[in-house]
Amino acid sequence: MLFSSLIFIFRFLIIFMLIYFLTPERYRNIVLFAGSIVFYAAGEPRFVFIMLGSVCLNYVFYLLIRKSGAGSRKLFLILMLLFNFALLFVFKYWDFAAETLTTIFGHPLMPVLKLVLPLGISFYTFQIVSLQADSYMALQNGQETRQISFLTFATYIIMFPQLVAGPILKYDEVASEMEHRICSAEKAEDGFKLFIFGLALKVLLANKIGTLWSTICMAGMDALSAPMAWLGAFAYSFQIYFDFWGYSLMAMGLGEMLGFYFPENFHDPYLARTMTGFWRRWHITLGRWFREYVYIPMGGSRCSRERTFRNILIVWALTGLWHGASWNFVLWGLTFFVLISLEKAFYGKYLEKNAVLGHLYMILLIPVTWVIFAITDFTDLLSYLRCMIGMPPAGVLTGADQLFRYLRQYGLLLGFCVLFSTAIPMMLYQKYRKHWWMLLTLFAAFVFSVYEIANGSSNPFLYFRF
Repeated sequence: MLFSSLIFIFRFLIIFMLIYFLTPERYRNIVLFAGSIVFYAAGEPRFVFIMLGSVCLNYVFYLLIRKSGAGSRKLFLILMLLFNFALLFVFKYWDFAAETLTTIFGHPLMPVLKLVLPLGISFYTFQIVSLQADSYMALQNGQETRQISFLTFATYIIMFPQLVAGPILKYDEVASEMEHRICSAEKAEDGFKLFIFGLALKVLLANKIGTLWSTICMAGMDALSAPMAWLGAFAYSFQIYFDFWGYSLMAMGLGEMLGFYFPENFHDPYLARTMTGFWRRWHITLGRWFREYVYIPMGGSRCSRERTFRNILIVWALTGLWHGASWNFVLWGLTFFVLISLEKAFYGKYLEKNAVLGHLYMILLIPVTWVIFAITDFTDLLSYLRCMIGMPPAGVLTGADQLFRYLRQYGLLLGFCVLFSTAIPMMLYQKYRKHWWMLLTLFAAFVFSVYEIANGSSNPFLYFRF
């Protein structure tokens, strides 16, 4: 069930919120837990029991880790990690590994299972591991921590606002609200306004600009001129930005309606001057997870130069694979490894000091990285990249007429995309969200968004496949 769907907005959300607010506070975790199961079952009914089974077994691991001595505790932590990542591997990476081995050895070594990827498994697996690892480390350091009940544990893992697309929460960030949270009409109003803001970004910007990317791709890689290839790359860069940022804002808004404060997952990433800075601003909670649970345990940057770059390589290879079981995602991750390593070793500090040079650098490279991310077929990817560097197939003209036609059709939308990728819209929203003109603007955005959804406009969500 998409947040940007009529069934969610006008059926599930209304019914759930009525029940939630009418329920006494001490029973609201039960309502949130049950509502989250209904939410997930509406989209993935066949995987509900897998998710619940994983939650139950992980709670057993949680209790075993808490109640065991230091030696046994480490064993249970390892078993927990093996179970969770084995489950993720089977559903997400098994067929990728099987096909890769078949290509290498010329005959199948593993059967192709053709399993459907459960929604949100990458997100809730990481969230489970973070809770278990933090609990383990606290116990190892002799810290006294309160035992979490099964209901609290399960609700934290599967609560629907962040179940399928994050943000990836650390338990400490919501621990107090899991036990006691204040719900009020004012917080519900503020949360719903933030939800509308995110909905409008998703429906009116991401979905609309996504049609330009789709149209250019459907024309075929053998018919692209360099300007058209760049236009398509910019279109996809804006689509994935507003798609994920919009969904993150909707999740934050829903969380606030329920009495939670979720951490920020985006902070104007397209205003960064380096790729390093970009990844401090884009999908912040994912970057934090890899930093705290992979990069730092391996030594981070507190070791030799060679080992530091090895650690960065491992993190970015895993980051690429986290996004998808395909070699283009691995290449995408390795591209960031190369760029971030070069920035760290040579020119990053100069880009940070020179705003014009830094922004030009990002304007040129960000679309290229997103093209690598978007196109899974290596032949098509190579053709597209060749078009972007001015090496289109023989016989393809400059495409000036076609470019101007698309610019006339999508120029205003592209202008809005540029504007909303700056800090100005969010700054205005936060400053004036209680003013009448902002309320009127949000109401209009909500009406137009609902109209677009009801009209059957394209409404994908790119991060659902992760």
